[in-house]
Amino acid sequence: QVQLVESGGGLVQAGGSLRLSCAASGRTFSSYTMAWFRQAPGKARLFVAGITGNGANTLLADSVKGRFTVSRDNAENTVYLQMNSLNSEDTAVYYCAARFQESFEPIRRAGLNYDYWGQGTQVTVSS
Repeated sequence: QVQLVESGGGLVQAGGSLRLSCAASGRTFSSYTMAWFRQAPGKARLFVAGITGNGANTLLADSVKGRFTVSRDNAENTVYLQMNSLNSEDTAVYYCAARFQESFEPIRRAGLNYDYWGQGTQVTVSS
């Protein structure tokens, strides 16, 4: 069982930055692929970024490439999402998710592949 707790959301002006954190429980954090998803009001939950268990591979949605980065600290059981150059389209609830990583598997974009989810943190970008 893995429990995930996001933090770092808030209100920011367009062009600003935020860093989201997701703290995970458990002793095998490095065995999990971690991902960030977001859901805007009235819209589907969408993949934003993912990172493999050892941090060697990352994947970003096209809409955030060049602005967002994903990283993790396995010693601290934490994954981060650094968000720069924010705009109003980034306004959403951001969720952290975990998937037990099989050997050599790619980072999954579909939410149904993830077994554990956090409660979400609101990010609001004002124009």
